[in-house]
Order: sequence, then C-alpha cells, then structure tokens
Amino acid sequence: METLPQPLEQRMARFRDCCLSHGLAVTHQRAVIYQELAGSMEHPSPEMIYERVRARIPDISLATVYKSIKTFADLGLLREVNPFTESQRWDANLDPHHHLICTRCKSVTDLPEATVAPIEFRTPLPEPFQVQRLSVEVLGLCVACAALKK
Repeated sequence: METLPQPLEQRMARFRDCCLSHGLAVTHQRAVIYQELAGSMEHPSPEMIYERVRARIPDISLATVYKSIKTFADLGLLREVNPFTESQRWDANLDPHHHLICTRCKSVTDLPEATVAPIEFRTPLPEPFQVQRLSVEVLGLCVACAALKK
C-alpha cells in the first residue's frame, strides 16, 4: 500500500524545475530539505525533517527548515496533512490519494485514490466555491496501536 508514486529522482527533478521557473535558487540546504521530505512516507513534521537534515548539515537552523517548507508549499511542491496534532505534517506526494490517520500515535499512511469510491456531492456547493482538491482522512488505529488494545 505504501509505495512512492514517483521515484525520488523524478520528485527532485520537479523540485529543481519548479524552483528555477520561479526564480528561486536551488541551494544545497533547500535541496537536502526537499529530498528528506520527498523521500519520506511518514508525512514528517518540520521538527522531524530538521533532525534528519541536521545530520547532513549540522549548522542548519529549525527556522530555515520552517521557511523552506513554507516556500515549497507556496510553490505547490508540498501539501499539509492535518492529522489533528499540534505540529504541522507535510506530504510531498502530489499524486491524488487519501490518508489513514492513527488517532493514537498520529501516524499517517497514504491510501491510493482508487481505494475510495468517487465522491459525489448530494447538493450543489455554495456559489462561487470552486473545489481544488478533495481528500479523505480515515481516522482509526494503525496495526501497531490496535494490537496494544488487545
């Protein structure tokens, strides 16, 4: 169920192309931060990314990680996932998909779009609302947390 829809190399190429097309320098710090995000299936928080990037760039600051993530989100390279936690969680998988969210450990797992029947609205949406993206968040217990309940 958890496979990256695009290889990391393709995600990194999209990152470089997007930065360059928006006049944004592809710095070493930005590339390492985005690579950590794009290579993760965990939907990491900025703090998680900071710890991983700091192993490669010891003098990086948490503020730099936060600013970079905001920039990537503004460019459409990331989406925020809201698993109802205090910290932000981010997803570099831009292919259409949904999420399974564990209400205990807050893990987030991708759920392929084809797993969910097409969603139809029963009544028209208020004008002039325009749907840009539709996502489903399924809340429950992951395998590990469900096993703890037994």
